[in-house]
Amino acid sequence: MHLRGALNLTQPAFKIMRDKGYGRIVSTSSGAGVFGNFGQANYGAAKMGLVGLTRVLAVEGARNNIRANAIAPIALTRMTEDLLGDLGQKLQPEFVAPLVTYLAHESCEASGRLFSVGGGRVAEVFIGECDGFTSATLSPEEIRDNWGQITDREGYTVPAHMGDETALFVRALS
Repeated sequence: MHLRGALNLTQPAFKIMRDKGYGRIVSTSSGAGVFGNFGQANYGAAKMGLVGLTRVLAVEGARNNIRANAIAPIALTRMTEDLLGDLGQKLQPEFVAPLVTYLAHESCEASGRLFSVGGGRVAEVFIGECDGFTSATLSPEEIRDNWGQITDREGYTVPAHMGDETALFVRALS
């Protein structure tokens, strides 16, 4: 429902934005999808799907001045009121609105990005890729023996789109 509803709403709006040569899309994801949360497999999968949808919309919309970003808010709602306790009073929904307002504004150039927001705190969340390990004869044993290099987060790259990620493979395989 979360992903399909967003897709069904965004698809016709995107066509209008494309025809007008301008648009801003802000999708609502969730930390349950981005970081995982116990007992929320369906919800988390749908919410992470919105991140993928947002990134594709950003790539497809770039040439038509369409920006697409996603937020992963934490706020006091009917769904969270029993979970947040006293912290909930600091996580009023009005602390999410300023970020959405900025992301929807014509001056915002960010696109394809994901932001955590709540209680007055805003932070970009990103997917990075390690330098990794390359072998022309890759085997399970080589993976085991080079696991530290494969998972070393020093010097990571943050691909903006699939082309950037493909360039990492081109560099590694050259």
